[in-house]
Amino acid sequence: MDYITIMEYREFGKTSFKASVIGMGTYYDPSFIILARLFHHYKDKDLKISALRKGLELGINMIDTAEIYETEKLVSEAIRGFKRDELFIATKVWPTHLHYDGVLKAAERSLKRLGCSYIDLYQIHFPNPLIPLEETLRAMNRLVDEGKVRYLGVSNFSLEQLKRAQEASPKYEIVSNQVEYNLLDRRIEKDLLPYCERNNIAILAYRPLAHGKLTRVLRKLKTSSRVEGKTPAQIALNWLINRSRVVFPIPRASKPERIVENIGAVGWSLNGYDCKTIEEELKDLTRK
Repeated sequence: MDYITIMEYREFGKTSFKASVIGMGTYYDPSFIILARLFHHYKDKDLKISALRKGLELGINMIDTAEIYETEKLVSEAIRGFKRDELFIATKVWPTHLHYDGVLKAAERSLKRLGCSYIDLYQIHFPNPLIPLEETLRAMNRLVDEGKVRYLGVSNFSLEQLKRAQEASPKYEIVSNQVEYNLLDRRIEKDLLPYCERNNIAILAYRPLAHGKLTRVLRKLKTSSRVEGKTPAQIALNWLINRSRVVFPIPRASKPERIVENIGAVGWSLNGYDCKTIEEELKDLTRK
């Protein structure tokens, strides 16, 4: 399918960076990580790089990765030839590396694999209750001081954990929280999303298509002019984009054609009636 659209951009939280409303995620699956780590074999490497480059060519300027994903090297290859200052590269430090020295060393390794002199968004991948947040964020603050990181974020943090992280980093603000959010998993709407909206903290929504489950469910929706010509993935992503201005979905970048399809979620909007109807129909379908 071919979709021609103009990408939309929004300020990412309290940063001054205008990020594309859809980003690209680079978590693939456990087997990809195991093969890459043990045998330095990157399954469908060229296809994944082509997908990332297709997204960049079509206006997506935000890519999310992590040291645990084993995809930072792929991102490095994908961004080659593009203007670095026009990109927003986010990566994450694993929970076992959250001691002060561990953070600094992990960041250096990520920078080397990414082939970059700085990381736009450095995130704590998961909270680790055994390591004080103050220690972790002291190291992350140092990385900002040294110009190796531009902004700080967290991932998989509850509202209370986010607040503790904010308290532990008085010098540099926490600009984002990366959490699961989609039409089937709306838990963050209870307290985390409203708080982030009030405080202009970006939400990076991973699994926006619920790993394909949401696409399968949306195919069962009754045919209506409101979604005529739109794929289930486009409906799901458009719902997220229009749900809140602080939400940035990051669907997985695996194939160029999927990237093109995802971009077709931009340039139109489900209205209030559309959203309510889809939400109600989903409730009915998921009860069956």
